[in-house]
Amino acid sequence: VPRICVLHLLSLKRVQSFRYVREEEAALLVDKIRATVAAAATTSSTVDVSQLVVNLTNDVTCRVAFGRKYSAEGGGAAKIQATLAEFAALLGTVEIGEFVPWLGWIDRLRGLDRRVRNNSRELDAMLERVLEDHCSGNEEGDDLVDVLLSINDKDENVGIALTRSNIKALLLDMFAAGTDTSFTTIDWIMAELIKHPKIMERAQEEVRRVVGSSPNVEEELLEGMYYLKDVVKETLRLHAPIPLLVPRETIEDTQLEGFDIPAKTRVIINAWAIGRDPKLWERAEEFWPERFTNSPIDFRGQYFEFIPFGSGRRGCPGINFAMSVIELVLANLLYHFDWELPHGMKR
Repeated sequence: VPRICVLHLLSLKRVQSFRYVREEEAALLVDKIRATVAAAATTSSTVDVSQLVVNLTNDVTCRVAFGRKYSAEGGGAAKIQATLAEFAALLGTVEIGEFVPWLGWIDRLRGLDRRVRNNSRELDAMLERVLEDHCSGNEEGDDLVDVLLSINDKDENVGIALTRSNIKALLLDMFAAGTDTSFTTIDWIMAELIKHPKIMERAQEEVRRVVGSSPNVEEELLEGMYYLKDVVKETLRLHAPIPLLVPRETIEDTQLEGFDIPAKTRVIINAWAIGRDPKLWERAEEFWPERFTNSPIDFRGQYFEFIPFGSGRRGCPGINFAMSVIELVLANLLYHFDWELPHGMKR
């Protein structure tokens, strides 16, 4: 299954093929903010950028994975959006029984088990409808559902027969990874930039210089935004989107840094703590993007002091997808608007 993700769903070529989706949704985000600002000018309200970015990441992921964005549909769109929102909320909920099995009764007592079961049924029904629409030919295009449905016929070397359950699981993983990680990172970036106006001013200057007089920020221009990329890296260092990486289990007795780790031990890596370790980072608690200027350190797993997406074969396969969304949205927010806290709020 990881090989399917890398080769068919999240390869650089596949991610680039959906560039038009990201650019269209980023342009719509700008239009929505302008409309909200125009309305706020008469009502003295503020712009909830977080909610707008949540909607964008949902729409981008749904268009790429399912071939449609549910926020634009009538009828049951509200129900689908509520189901997806509940799923995202559950992803961020700590399930005590997962870490201390004999305390699992606490999860049942607070209704978490019931919420998970109900949401699972609703998600399964939604994904079944998506598959039926694609199988019946009601959907046009080349989204990830089409790719998954065609894999068994076109690639006999996959090594696994994809069942409907496999496909639904992959799509759900795509949605979870494609929305929460991107939104959380963008939210933290904007929070840090507003707290550090000089850094935001420098990032804005770079974006506006690179884009020039163009009315839109195109993805190809991102390659020239070096400081913006440093800002993203620094945010990922301080605010790892997945603070505790996906747990691993040792397959044999292992010794690491003088510690004996028996076989069958669950190992949890604290990426958040590593990113703030003063033994590894100068001014570790400070938001200082310049630390990455002319530095080879990257987040793709080669440097173990900076692993917000994990490392090795089991590292996050969706790095290209997430970064393409994060950088494009951030560039648009900085290019088109000046940002500050609502009146009366302190940094």
